[in-house]
Amino acid sequence: MIIGFGFFPVIIFLLCLFLLDSFKLVSPRWLIICIIWGIIAAALSYYGNNAAADLGNLGFEDVTKYVAPVVEELIKGIFIIILVARRRVGFMIDAAIYGFAVGTGFALAENTWYYMHLGHDFHVVLAIVRGFGTAIMHGGTVAIFAIVLIEGVHRSNRIVLGGVIGMLIAIILHSAFNHFIFDPFIQTLLIITLLPLVFYLVFIYTTRHLQNWLEVEFNNEIDMLRMIRKGQFRQSKAGGYLATLKEHFPGETLMDMYCFFSLYLELSIKAKRNLLLKESGLPVITEPDIKDKLLELRLLRKQIGKAGEMALLPLVRMSHRELWELNQL
Repeated sequence: MIIGFGFFPVIIFLLCLFLLDSFKLVSPRWLIICIIWGIIAAALSYYGNNAAADLGNLGFEDVTKYVAPVVEELIKGIFIIILVARRRVGFMIDAAIYGFAVGTGFALAENTWYYMHLGHDFHVVLAIVRGFGTAIMHGGTVAIFAIVLIEGVHRSNRIVLGGVIGMLIAIILHSAFNHFIFDPFIQTLLIITLLPLVFYLVFIYTTRHLQNWLEVEFNNEIDMLRMIRKGQFRQSKAGGYLATLKEHFPGETLMDMYCFFSLYLELSIKAKRNLLLKESGLPVITEPDIKDKLLELRLLRKQIGKAGEMALLPLVRMSHRELWELNQL
């Protein structure tokens, strides 16, 4: 019963975040993998903290305040970086949920270790402080790191810069928590009050941004693809721009660029359609030839080369979000 106070708060918090994701951006499979990584990260951090303590001849208090925040946040954040690099994360809210899932796994493993080693000394008060305070903190710091990381990727397309800034924030918050500047109960109260507010603001921002992005780009891409299918593309500004490229590229490359643009529009529309269906609670449409078309798009992108891709930038923005969108298919 006592251990439940150390487990249930962070699990319930994660479940609420997952259920509140109206666009269903988070994959249950990857969510479970994130939790598993959090458990692995806890084990790696345990040995890492002990090694640092032995190497620097540090006491438990110094390790807790200065070493553990660095070691633990770095290890927890590795998997989030992998998810972003593999374009499994598109917006702040799915980044935050995946991040909190990693922290959840970490907290579950850590609280289990405390329960097993302290035995009867793991009393109700300690369980409440660790369950509502420390556990939520572990999830919150990784979530904040993930939010800053993905926002940095969107704004400057530099994963390193976003990662460094996000990691510094996570380490500082973790270290401040371990310094017990306030009474543990006050710190716990602050965490369970402020963190839901942060997630609420992130949900609002992401939902509005995602809706605007879908509505504007979805309509524009449909109009563009319709003109291509009706043979009216040359009359558009995009068609006029593509026609000017014949002075800089051979005919075969120009045809590949045209096919790439047309196929990209088709796949992008289908990806956005599925996102809108998810938000409406309807099943997504799965087409058997999607994998072949994605492969064809990849081959066309390779054939037009970097020069052709740069020339198409005014028409096709192959940034992180666009690649994430196609990855949803």
